[in-house]
Amino acid sequence: MSDLPGLKGRTPILAGFRREREGNAVIDVSRLCSFHPKMKSYDRHRLPDPCKNLPETPSVWSALEGSTIFGSEKLTGSAAVKTDLADAFASYVAAHGGPDALSSTPVENLFLMCSTKKRLPFRKMYKPSLCIVAQGAKRIEVAETVLDYPAGTALAISVELPGYGGVTQASSEEPFLGMTIEFDMDMIRAVLDKLPTPPSTASDGSGLFVEQLSDAQQDCIARLVRLLEMPEAVPVLYPAIMQELYYWLLVGPNGGEIAKMVRSESHTQRIADAIFHLRRDFRRPVRIEELADVACMSPSSFHQHFKTLTSMTPLQYQKQLRLIEARRLMVMEAANVTRAAFEVGYESPSQFSREYSRLFGSPPKQDAMTLRPHRAQLGL
Repeated sequence: MSDLPGLKGRTPILAGFRREREGNAVIDVSRLCSFHPKMKSYDRHRLPDPCKNLPETPSVWSALEGSTIFGSEKLTGSAAVKTDLADAFASYVAAHGGPDALSSTPVENLFLMCSTKKRLPFRKMYKPSLCIVAQGAKRIEVAETVLDYPAGTALAISVELPGYGGVTQASSEEPFLGMTIEFDMDMIRAVLDKLPTPPSTASDGSGLFVEQLSDAQQDCIARLVRLLEMPEAVPVLYPAIMQELYYWLLVGPNGGEIAKMVRSESHTQRIADAIFHLRRDFRRPVRIEELADVACMSPSSFHQHFKTLTSMTPLQYQKQLRLIEARRLMVMEAANVTRAAFEVGYESPSQFSREYSRLFGSPPKQDAMTLRPHRAQLGL
């Protein structure tokens, strides 16, 4: 049989889950897809909370089409992707989850994703992490900041942020293939301390940026994915590969932004401390002075640096935290609107409904009723 579309010269997986015609014969391409027997159920504690991966209405992206791209130059085409990188991703997801699924790994807080179709944006809390694209493309929107990141690039998130994200380029012939790795701050700090010349840090920037992956970074990531196929070797070899990856990030063009995440004197680290304090008890009213004290800043300086890093004010940040949690309660725990409002800190259900509708595009009861039948798929 000839090579399948989009995967010429690769292992014949993930291409075209449909029936292909070759001459007079009809070939069932779906039989080329393999699924790992151990993946009948996901290891939930290693995957993103499905309650925070809820699909949004189609109107969201249409509203973004006219948005300005902040924080990074908009990337309209794919960067150079080494065949080895895409092959490693395709091979792993075929054996551990298959198409249109999250693939768990032996490493906590590291997972791979495959999608054969575009995915509507969903709102969630993004943890500090590196989101790598080997094939296809994604988009993220945080407040006024909109970033596209195609194959051969990675999105770096330096502080926990609420935002929209979705797959913008995928097909049966060339599925979206990506991976998310949560940053290990202790390991980044250890690598940074060993550098003979630490990266210089520029003035304050946004809490996220897109980086073109170098050949060295792609080689490292491909080896990491292949290592995941050997769980017994992961405890021994995984730390070394991750140290190498952090090294290439720190000596790369955005090394200063990575370094700011772990430098105690940096504004990024101070704001991250304040965000942790806010998330720990987001239900109660929090004064700017309290958060500024945690960050060891004056209230005016804290407000300025917080908005620069997160693209929103502390009050807006807390409001999104509350509404995302309320949505989880209504969809996953069948809470009614009043209960959800009170549990996340609202005193007025009517105010809660207005703000919920403004954020998610539909009233809370209607939104929850629409999403409840799809609870089993919300982790995809």
